[in-house]
Amino acid sequence: MTDSNAPAQALSGAALIADFVTRLPPRPGVYRMIDAKGDVIYVGKARNLKNRVSNYARGVGHNNRIELMISLTANMEFMTTATEAEALLLEANLIKKLKPRFNVILRDDKSFPYILIARDHPSPQLAKHRGARNRKGRYFGPFASAGAVNQAINTMQKAFLLRTCSDAVFANRTRPCLLHQIKRCSAPCVGLISESQYNDLADEAEAFLETGGGPVKAELARKMEAAAEALEFETAANYRDRIQAMSFVTQTQGINPHGVDEADVFGIAQEGGTTCVQVFFFRSGQNWGNRAYFPKSDKSVSAEEILAAFLGQFYDERPPPKLILLSHEIEERDLFAEAFSAHAGHKVDILVPQRGEKKQLTDHALTNAREAAGRRLAESASQEKLLAGVAAAFDLEAPPTRIEIYDNSHIQGAHAVGAMVVAGPEGFIKSQYRKFNIKQEQVAGDDFGMMREVLTRRFSRLLTENAEKSDGDGLPQWPDLLLIDGGQGQLSAVEKVLADLGVSDVAVVGVAKGPDRDAGREHFFMSGRPSFMLEARDPVLYYVQRLRDEAHRFVIGTHRAKRSKAIGINPLDEIDGIGPRRKKALLMSFGSAKAISRAGVADLAAVEGVSKQLAQVIYDHFHPQDG
Repeated sequence: MTDSNAPAQALSGAALIADFVTRLPPRPGVYRMIDAKGDVIYVGKARNLKNRVSNYARGVGHNNRIELMISLTANMEFMTTATEAEALLLEANLIKKLKPRFNVILRDDKSFPYILIARDHPSPQLAKHRGARNRKGRYFGPFASAGAVNQAINTMQKAFLLRTCSDAVFANRTRPCLLHQIKRCSAPCVGLISESQYNDLADEAEAFLETGGGPVKAELARKMEAAAEALEFETAANYRDRIQAMSFVTQTQGINPHGVDEADVFGIAQEGGTTCVQVFFFRSGQNWGNRAYFPKSDKSVSAEEILAAFLGQFYDERPPPKLILLSHEIEERDLFAEAFSAHAGHKVDILVPQRGEKKQLTDHALTNAREAAGRRLAESASQEKLLAGVAAAFDLEAPPTRIEIYDNSHIQGAHAVGAMVVAGPEGFIKSQYRKFNIKQEQVAGDDFGMMREVLTRRFSRLLTENAEKSDGDGLPQWPDLLLIDGGQGQLSAVEKVLADLGVSDVAVVGVAKGPDRDAGREHFFMSGRPSFMLEARDPVLYYVQRLRDEAHRFVIGTHRAKRSKAIGINPLDEIDGIGPRRKKALLMSFGSAKAISRAGVADLAAVEGVSKQLAQVIYDHFHPQDG
């Protein structure tokens, strides 16, 4: 892979692109179009860079979206690749990373959960897993939600009696836990089952997840009959219970195709400018759930183009299954199959079925996509009405496109944090939430001082970055409305911060709880008008309450996390030269950090691994006035 960049600073638009074309090789690769601010506005891939980019240089035959993109191009960057398939994968990676304005963007900040049968212990563990696959074992998934995984694990416990406890808990058990009592675990921790028998259960669980349970259920049925014939009725009953648990999984999965063992099914629908992609996951012949996505794209982009861009980004960090079924045909379908096969290490087929069971699956996904798009449109219309109501209630010139809600939390000044929650036309934008660790010790516990620090840091950064552009979610970076938890005092503190920074075009509203902190009796404070209340049944009041409650939930969660982390902090961690081994030796010798703080230099130096020089450093840390 080589880099081929040659900026032509005096040119822009089609003329600049034409200048680049003269130096481009006829090789596969990826190109980036960059505007005058230095932001990447489009990423594309090409089988032949020279031919593909020359199409932009002609300046004719393009739709309005492409013409605007060309006119904004002030520079370009290029990267050649060995194959077009490699370029396809690189393009998807760059789009997810850079979120260019003119590309279709997959907004997906959640990893999928998997079931893991961990094999890094003599007694395998059954667990839910997200993230990097760094544990030895077998991974099964993806599941569409954590709830689907939890339900599956619950059933797997009944069917295979595998442990779900951590290795640390396992090592310290002296008698069976409650899960054994309710027949969810075979208690390998205390030797109620041999290691070989337990591993046989783990093997059966893997086979069940791989095959859908048919062969495993048949073998258990054979053992149940044999036990019954031998008059071992308790053993036969155990086999029966396990078979019933497995049957529950296969009978409650919704659509369970007989001819599709492993596949992802995609259906895409466009309704009123909203695009929805529904993804269904089938593994071992079972439906493991579905998830709806609403990719960000221009209204002029077709469903086929969006689906192609979506696929590349969807599998950028996920292993594709052996079969991918699509509701719509996409360009270069064979190229996608080639790239995904190389990425996965096994053959991947991509089909657009026209008949039979596979067509029923894509039709089902398409129906769900249309329904989800319709719901999204209805929710958007409702949200538009709410924002229009907010504008009317707070005398704004137009409905706000970005609302920022601020709140603080502390306990007697300790572990003080501030938080910002963001909402827009599509509801809460959690990727935009921010937390602020209060840095000024003198303001911790002072609600006004904390709010001043938070707002100063937030708007100073906005001014420094001159944030006029939109973020990856389509929201403007600059807010139209600030909601502050508090009354006139908080409002005055915030207005002073904004005035000192020269910010005058942002509306600020203080939201104070009513008598006895009753919801529904909030008083609102704004500059230039007396405090006021909204009608008890006004939808805007309910909306503002939701915004305030979300900010409170977020800041409390942040505060608790900070407090929990602080509980585990030891004063020894702050001393240079004290690592885990010396820390352990000191605590073993003195019993606690408090006892260490009272020890003399000679006593400290008597600890193994602590020199006289380090003992003096430790003593000085706890007795700074003696230095």
